[in-house]
Amino acid sequence: MLRSCGLGDTDIAKLSIAHPWLLTSNIERVQAMVAHAQDIGVPRGCRMFRHALKAIKFLSKEKIAAKVEHLKKTFMWSDAEVGVVVSKFPSVLMRSNQMLQSKSEFLISKAGLEPTYIAHRPAMLSYSLEGRIKPRHYVVKYLKENGFLDHGRDYYYTLCISEKVFMERFICPHKEAAPHLAEDYASACRGEVPSSFRFT
Repeated sequence: MLRSCGLGDTDIAKLSIAHPWLLTSNIERVQAMVAHAQDIGVPRGCRMFRHALKAIKFLSKEKIAAKVEHLKKTFMWSDAEVGVVVSKFPSVLMRSNQMLQSKSEFLISKAGLEPTYIAHRPAMLSYSLEGRIKPRHYVVKYLKENGFLDHGRDYYYTLCISEKVFMERFICPHKEAAPHLAEDYASACRGEVPSSFRFT
């Protein structure tokens, strides 16, 4: 059944390790999960199908509908945009409303991102707000405001690159001009961000 959905042996193994009950469930229950995943806009055969099955395993249609409404309200998304988000990042259905609200407030109100921009890059919602999004935002904002970085830099790129690459491209080149940058960034990653960085 799972192979017919386009899942390979590795995908099935990962799904079964995370959810052993899947192996003992009757086929009707698995078929219902597959249909449910397709209903939320994740077709069989796509690379996110395994993640969709994982996301909706314990969610009723009513709970999913409620989460969709919350996403629309919180991020000011249209039905189509929520569809894009769920198809690209099914795990968003498992995120708490409080967490989604706090990320929406920061990304839209503080970072100034357009709702559509976030909808087409929903993976950014998987990153820690305190441990990744805020610290990197503060660094990039400082670099742009002080002429060290062009304003056309893609926001999502600064979030999705690894910590090693971020340090190499955004921190290390400015050690002399901004001697406290690395220290303040490290503090921000620990959740110790002051009201404003000591970028002097």
